[in-house]
Amino acid sequence: MSQQTGRIIKTYNGYYYVLGDNGTWYTCKVRGRLKQKRFVIAAGDRVELDAAGEEGMITEILPRRNLLQRPLVANVDWLAAVFACADPDPSFLLIDKLLALAEAANIPAVLVLNKADLAPEGFFDRLEAVYAPLGYPVLQVEAKNGKGLDALLEKISDSTVVFGGPSGVGKSTLLNHLNPELSLKTGQVSAKIGRGRHTTRFAELLPFQGGYIVDTPGFGNIDLAELVMDDAAQGFRELKARAGQCRFSGCTHTHEPDCAVKAAVAAGEIAASRYESYCMIRQELAAQKKRGQKS
Repeated sequence: MSQQTGRIIKTYNGYYYVLGDNGTWYTCKVRGRLKQKRFVIAAGDRVELDAAGEEGMITEILPRRNLLQRPLVANVDWLAAVFACADPDPSFLLIDKLLALAEAANIPAVLVLNKADLAPEGFFDRLEAVYAPLGYPVLQVEAKNGKGLDALLEKISDSTVVFGGPSGVGKSTLLNHLNPELSLKTGQVSAKIGRGRHTTRFAELLPFQGGYIVDTPGFGNIDLAELVMDDAAQGFRELKARAGQCRFSGCTHTHEPDCAVKAAVAAGEIAASRYESYCMIRQELAAQKKRGQKS
C-alpha cells in the first residue's frame, strides 16, 4: 500500500473517484477515523489516500480554498454566471443572487451575457456600469454561432469552472461551442468511473481546456437555500467595503439613520439595482430563517 495525493472528480453512493497526481484513477472509501469527525467531502477536494492497485482509502482532506454548498463542490476557480440578453430577459435580482452566492463562497465570478445579437440598445453599457467597477468581468457572447468566446476561454482555461444561470439562456450551447470535444471527454470519464453523467444529482468534474467544467445537475435554478451566510451584505462587495462606516454597529442598511450604504446609494456610488437586490435577498433570507425555526 502506498500513500498518494489526488483530487476527487466525482462522489457516488459512498464511493469517491479520485484522480491521483500520478495519473492513476482510484475508487476510494473513507477511513473510519475520518468518518468519526464532522466533515464534508466534495468533488474538487484534494485528498491524501492509502492506495492498493486502483483502490484506495481516503485518510485526509487537504485544506480547501472554497466550498459551494449546493452543488457541493470545492476549490472552484471561477463561477460563470450565464444570462441571456433577451429570450428570456435578464433579471438584475437573479444576477445578483448568483453573484452573491459566489461572493459568499469566496469564488471569483464572471458575468457572461449570451444572445448578444438580441441585446437592446444600451444594454451592455448599463450592465458594465453596474458590475465592472465591482471587479466582475462582463463578457458578451453569441453561443449559437461561437462569437465572442475567445475572451471567455482566456479567462477560464486551466481552471475549475462552475456554469450557472436560469434555464433557457444557452448554457449547453455555450459549452458545446467552447469545446466540441466536451461530450467525448465526458463519456470517457464516465466510462472510467462506471457511471453515466446524468445518473446522479451530485457534482462531477469534467475535463475542459486544461482544467474542469463542473457538471452540476439542477444548478440552473438559483435557490437562496444555497446562500450560506449570516448577513446578505456578505454577498455584496460594495456593502462589505463600507463595513463599520455606519453610525450604528450591526446596521442593516435599511431603516437606520446615518447609514453609509444608503448615503452611497443616494450619491450614485452604489447602483440602485444592487441595493434593491440586497434588500430583497435580505428579506428572503429572513423569511427562510423564520420557516426553519418553525419546522
